[in-house]
Amino acid sequence: MKRTHHCAQLTSANLGATVSLAGWVDTIRDQGGIIFLDLRDRRGVTQIKLEPHTNANLGDQVKLLKPESVIGITGTVVARPEGTVNAALPTGAVEVEAAALEIHNISDTPPFPLDDAGGDKVNEDLRLTYRYLDLRRPKMRKNLLVRHRASKSIRDYFDAQEFIEVETPALFKSTPEGAREYLVPSRIHPGHFYALSQSPQQFKQILMVAGVEKYFQIARCFRDEDLRADRQMEFTQVDVEASFVTREDIYALFEGMLKKLWKDVLGTDIPTPFLRLPFAEAMNRFGVDKPDLRFGLELADFTETFRTSGFKVFAATVAGGGVIKALNAKGLADLTQGELKNLEDIAKSLGAKGLAFIKVEGGEWKSPIVKFFSPGEKAALTAALGLAEGDMVFFAAAPWEKACAILGRIRLEAAVLLQKRGKLTIRHDDWRFLWVVDFPLMSHDEAENRYVATHHPFTAPVAEDAALLDSDPKKVRGQHYDVVLNGMELGGGSIRIHQPALQKKVFEEVLKIPADVVESRFGYMLKAFTYGAPPHGGIAFGLDRMCALLCGTTSIRDVIAFPKTQKGQDLMAQSPTPVTPRQLKELHIATVLPATD
Repeated sequence: MKRTHHCAQLTSANLGATVSLAGWVDTIRDQGGIIFLDLRDRRGVTQIKLEPHTNANLGDQVKLLKPESVIGITGTVVARPEGTVNAALPTGAVEVEAAALEIHNISDTPPFPLDDAGGDKVNEDLRLTYRYLDLRRPKMRKNLLVRHRASKSIRDYFDAQEFIEVETPALFKSTPEGAREYLVPSRIHPGHFYALSQSPQQFKQILMVAGVEKYFQIARCFRDEDLRADRQMEFTQVDVEASFVTREDIYALFEGMLKKLWKDVLGTDIPTPFLRLPFAEAMNRFGVDKPDLRFGLELADFTETFRTSGFKVFAATVAGGGVIKALNAKGLADLTQGELKNLEDIAKSLGAKGLAFIKVEGGEWKSPIVKFFSPGEKAALTAALGLAEGDMVFFAAAPWEKACAILGRIRLEAAVLLQKRGKLTIRHDDWRFLWVVDFPLMSHDEAENRYVATHHPFTAPVAEDAALLDSDPKKVRGQHYDVVLNGMELGGGSIRIHQPALQKKVFEEVLKIPADVVESRFGYMLKAFTYGAPPHGGIAFGLDRMCALLCGTTSIRDVIAFPKTQKGQDLMAQSPTPVTPRQLKELHIATVLPATD
């Protein structure tokens, strides 16, 4: 039977036609010897009517049918009887009276329900073990379709902008100063290893030297890092680089891409241009460089207020160069002791010694620290935070970046608690895009007593700050930018260093990478730059994260066909697995397993 229509195609316009359909048996209903089944393919569902008592060709076969069996049918399209029309289905006004049935495969009973309501209640490990069944669920099929449409929209956009899609190698050289890599042993070159590419970064810059000018790729990348809901060991990024561009050009280019993407996939118009927020302002106001702007709860600085405070903990922090930050979680004075303890544990996990607070309740300020505050300090807190009955104020006293990070995390946790209480509404489809800009080019690694690149070592400094590379690298801003949506970093990029002398200086003089290491890892790139490297810049977006947001899910595993678990396992294919001694011998390597108790 060659199918003539898909299972969401037939309508009253097809009445009387002879058709052939194929798909999976969704449900079976026996109504007095007449069998009704819903036949499903990836497009939708059509109701099939089988009368085995009047059609001997159907009798024995119908008895074999079970849900999820694969069949084909041929029959006539007829109108459903009055009162049985299903307006929720495109095919709900008709059914097919089957004249012939072909069974392609009888299914065993699935280990979990394949509807969304039932499947969502199943342990994720079971879903991943039977991923081929999980992907039959309507929600998962929709997620794959969203990903397809997103990829097509992106390709269409960059093609219209005259970008060229170029594939770069997955097997690259090891660059151990970055994230942990996956190493691949070379059989041909004993003792040598490739690394699976973490990013096409160096290749795309070389393409700019090659004169490609406008490059993009939907690239597969690999990092051997701990997994979580928004991170996989193999992931997909939208990778872009262009020559002769400024930061303004990149902003406009990617705002246009995102505007088209949201319109193509969701039918939603997102406003442009996006808000731009300097890194320091984002940290000061929200405590994080990827702020969620769907709600307020902003941080406030009280460093000067408590510089000479009678509360010695605050005064000593300020005297030591730290800051005093506060957050008013309005309406959260009713939090439980357990909730408060959890918040304290979170603060301690970020380096705080505790979590000082003030609860405004019954017209009083309740806190162990209130007795140390002067009337002036209380007045300053009231005025700046707008304190009122039912408020809960949290404090952080620490070096600037740590204080911001502590209250930034508490801000997010407080928002969750307020939302549970119905005191705050955070909508998934409230799209708040922004650019975070003016990151510091360098950060100081106290443990190694040297500077490290905040983004990566190819980022160009802001022109007016370049002279500070010699005297105070930490004050140099980089031409780096991140695009953020609802508290999630979608992607980041920068204008790159294109002068070989400056790039060499950053490697050797600022980052203190030995000259021989620079030559072995980046020599080919520095050499390429001596042959006319144009000014260039770019960005990379996480396709998995974007699709998760478009689908309204918090886990990127829901938008990847065959993801790994948080332990890095493929439960369906049962990998990773040991390999044979012969395979190891061919690769000239041996394994040393950790000792077991």
